[in-house]
Amino acid sequence: MFFRNLTLFRFSESVAEDLSRLEEALGEHRLRPCGPMEMSSRGFISPMGRDEDDAPLTHSVAQATLLTIGGEDKLLPSSVINDELSRKVKHIAEEEGRRISGRERKKIKEELIEQLLPRAFTRPSRQSAYVDKKNGWLVLDTSSRKSAENMLSAVREALGSFPAVPLAPEQAPRQLMTEWLTSGELPAGLSLADECELRDPASASGAVVRCRRQDLESDEVKEHLRGGKQVFQLGLNFDERLGFVLGEDMVLRKLRFFDVVTDELENTQTDSAADEIDARLALMSLELERLFGKLEEWFGLPRPAA
Repeated sequence: MFFRNLTLFRFSESVAEDLSRLEEALGEHRLRPCGPMEMSSRGFISPMGRDEDDAPLTHSVAQATLLTIGGEDKLLPSSVINDELSRKVKHIAEEEGRRISGRERKKIKEELIEQLLPRAFTRPSRQSAYVDKKNGWLVLDTSSRKSAENMLSAVREALGSFPAVPLAPEQAPRQLMTEWLTSGELPAGLSLADECELRDPASASGAVVRCRRQDLESDEVKEHLRGGKQVFQLGLNFDERLGFVLGEDMVLRKLRFFDVVTDELENTQTDSAADEIDARLALMSLELERLFGKLEEWFGLPRPAA
């Protein structure tokens, strides 16, 4: 259950108080099965699993409250529709000896979709997040801004209002990360990993350099920096306990917990799936609480006042 990518939002103390009714609010927006004539369906499911129909829709450990949104999407590839459409149009043209107009072709396509949709396979999906009410963080397990906004919108719809805001760093991430990589002087507890993305900031179509499994203190990397390129993504390790790639959009990608962290789970007795989720959520949220506190300090990420 460890998250792999993190998109972050912040909310105020007054908003945190309103989250006491989160479980009740989500109950009105449970995932329902995708209907025969629907392309997709979205709604909240139990963090314990999709089969737990009557289970609570939130799960809390300390200050972290886990929630999960589920989805069902019909698989109806456009290639299948177009093949059926071509055969249908060809058959009508041959049988009736006439040309099919664009308007009629569109109507035939709509009819085909209505016929095929009830027989289409359904693909399930799930996306998790947790709220840290103590520190005012909404943490979503995605690097996609669109997916993050969609889940935030679902929470807002359930609550009626949820004024969580995107991060607005006071220190420009690109500039600060470029300084770190150029000087080699990083804040205490932070060290360079082996990945970065450098770009020419002067042009949207400028040169891009992506380094993986690379010594970031090498002359090759420094030469790109001297040429004016800036850091758009930077691989970092924090306190030798976790690693991630930080983007200039403040999204944390490729999050991984090192053995020193995961080994702690082996010393935790878990007799059920719920115990396992408790242990992982507690460990993950505590480790990330320390990291987020430092990000707040380094980049200037104040909690909204109201």
